[in-house]
Amino acid sequence: MPRKRKKKIFSAVKVVREMARERVGSPKPSQLVKAKTTKAEKHKPTLGKLLTDE
Repeated sequence: MPRKRKKKIFSAVKVVREMARERVGSPKPSQLVKAKTTKAEKHKPTLGKLLTDE
């Protein structure tokens, strides 16, 4: 004997989203945020390091 299907429960959220998509249109797809490749320095360089780097 085949199994019975579950009854679909009414969801007001789905109905509201469907109406909004009809009126406004579907939302734009999200974009990935690129991760920073370099880490920022934890401490400011001292005067001695600034003078020797030149």
